[in-house]
Amino acid sequence: MSSEEGGLRRIFSKSSKGAVGLALFLSAIVVLSAQSLRTIRKGAPMSAQQGVRVRAPEITGGRGWLNTDKPLSLAALKGKVVLLDFWTYGCINCIHIIPDLKRLEEKYANQLVVIGVHSAKFENEKETENIRRIILRYEIEHPVYNDADFKVWQSYGVRAWPTQILIDPAGYVIGSISGEGNYDPIDTAIAKAVEDFRKRGEVNEEPLKLTLERAKVGNLPLAFPGKVLADDKGDRLFIADSNHNRIVFTKLDGTLVETIGTGHRGFADGAFDKASFYRPQGMALDGDNLYIADTENHLIRRVDLKARTVKTIAGTGKQSHDYFKQGPSREVGLNSPWDLQLVGSTLYIAMAGPHQIWKLDLDKETVSTFAGSGREARLDGSLLEAGFAQPSGLATDGKYLFVADSESNIIRAIDLSSGQVKTVVGGDLFKFGDVDGRGDDVRLQHPLGIFALDGQVLIADTYNHKIKQLDPATRSVKTLFGTGRPGQTDGTSPSLYEPGGLSGANNKLYVADTNNHAVRVVDLKTKEVLTLRIKGLEPPAALATAATDSDSGPISEEIIVASQRLRANQNGTVVVQVDLPAGYHLNPMAPQRYRVSVESGVQQVGLVSSSVTGAIGRDREVKETSKNLRLPLRIPFRAYGAGKAELRVQLTLFYCREDNTGTCHIKTLVWRAPIEVVTDTAASNEIKFQRRVTAE
Repeated sequence: MSSEEGGLRRIFSKSSKGAVGLALFLSAIVVLSAQSLRTIRKGAPMSAQQGVRVRAPEITGGRGWLNTDKPLSLAALKGKVVLLDFWTYGCINCIHIIPDLKRLEEKYANQLVVIGVHSAKFENEKETENIRRIILRYEIEHPVYNDADFKVWQSYGVRAWPTQILIDPAGYVIGSISGEGNYDPIDTAIAKAVEDFRKRGEVNEEPLKLTLERAKVGNLPLAFPGKVLADDKGDRLFIADSNHNRIVFTKLDGTLVETIGTGHRGFADGAFDKASFYRPQGMALDGDNLYIADTENHLIRRVDLKARTVKTIAGTGKQSHDYFKQGPSREVGLNSPWDLQLVGSTLYIAMAGPHQIWKLDLDKETVSTFAGSGREARLDGSLLEAGFAQPSGLATDGKYLFVADSESNIIRAIDLSSGQVKTVVGGDLFKFGDVDGRGDDVRLQHPLGIFALDGQVLIADTYNHKIKQLDPATRSVKTLFGTGRPGQTDGTSPSLYEPGGLSGANNKLYVADTNNHAVRVVDLKTKEVLTLRIKGLEPPAALATAATDSDSGPISEEIIVASQRLRANQNGTVVVQVDLPAGYHLNPMAPQRYRVSVESGVQQVGLVSSSVTGAIGRDREVKETSKNLRLPLRIPFRAYGAGKAELRVQLTLFYCREDNTGTCHIKTLVWRAPIEVVTDTAASNEIKFQRRVTAE
């Protein structure tokens, strides 16, 4: 999101001259008086404010925290430098600064706490679960506060996304800055604050312990797929497996052909098993050449499907901040290319970062700006007069280039012969919702994908969780599929979860159902929706569990079991039964783990290692990691002489929907049971532990 620079509240050094993508103002929100922050003249060095110091308001009034197991407060963070990042997850400029925040977190690991204050633009973005998904998608590892009602935003007088506010270890505001590209001035200000307060002995350098959202979920065959491309003639389907940094290549029925890319983040060219991507999105196909918008590498890649190689054909690998550029394709920088559409030998690029449409001449190997002034706006007119707002989807009927202009919540049409840009349907930057109808009365919510089919344009109305149909001739829109609420139900009344990409072949519509980690298939004749099953597809890397140590996962629940009596001098069994939610199974690709230990009374109860079958000893604990674990879990033990003991059982499970789509869940259960070993022959030789877990 961008706006006029003159409106920014800047109190950082002039060294921030590289800042671009200056944030869009939210005029609908009442901004508090300027006394909450002071503006230092441009060119002044960034330092603690002179004169009256302003204490940072507390972080309150929101809907809860993520990436931490308890609420945080500025009072409790005394001694830390705190950087508040005000953002909303549909904002491309907000996404662009995530790498800068990660760099700062790593550089000042023991002195700085970054807190993301998520003040949502869209209604859909206000839901805590949706924010949690975006945290997973962009691998955010700092605490995030859901400021859905703008309470924190108002208390700090914030006016734009993204805005960062820096707070010193004593709890006073140092300054604020808006837009992207501000790493250097923020870094300088943090270093100065740490230096000054360290001299006084007032810096708390104890690491802040967090409970990350990624510690609660596992990996899946697909991870946040962004776009799909179907080819009816070649019986091919290409899936941008965005968070696995690869392209999945299947037949239209889901039969796996192969994967393109290692899955590791990178920009290496070469053979399929050597090449790498970084969150790829849109694709275009020309025979056996597959073109890919390698979004976070800011590159366009070409895949030779016959030679099985990947080659970079446009971009420098660095984010460009230019709005008007033309030159050799490998010498001109790009900025978050999100989707592609091939027309003849011209590859049109939805350049989300600068709010423009660019084009790549494949014959001449040149790239240039095609449409859009760079101003973030709903503005029709000539190619250079028009204003777009984060274009994220492209489609064509041969005459028009249709654009899903996501932040303006509209669908645009570019006449390829006259060069005129017109709005077909939708509202504006702050006119969004879920309303079918005609022309300007239509309301969409952050549409990311479109597909032209038989004179109609199908729309992935992403934040409304719907697929809609647009008739360009009458400028009318109607809902085809989706309930308006997130879900993953197949059938004739299906539900979706932030669908991001569409493509069609053989009377079927393929949907990248991004937040369900799935591809959905719509039969356009019967109107029935199914989830595509891709047999044999596995994640590209081992599950990252974010366990607190190598033997345990995030401890979600501890259960105290009633005392149990065991018969002395007998072999016995610990039986652990966990009832999974209906429709779920243990993930066969994940390392299920258990650990059984005798916390006291080891002389009364010994454990038998499953790796030494038949051995009877007095081991204190048994540990096992297995991808083949079955429930109920049965672990042998030996009860010895009479006495008391305490048994601890810890079990970490990875369980998923049976179709292996949707988020996998990680659950760690810990049981503690007092044990009394007795000589009574009627006592049991079995210890039972049981629990039911949920899908969330």
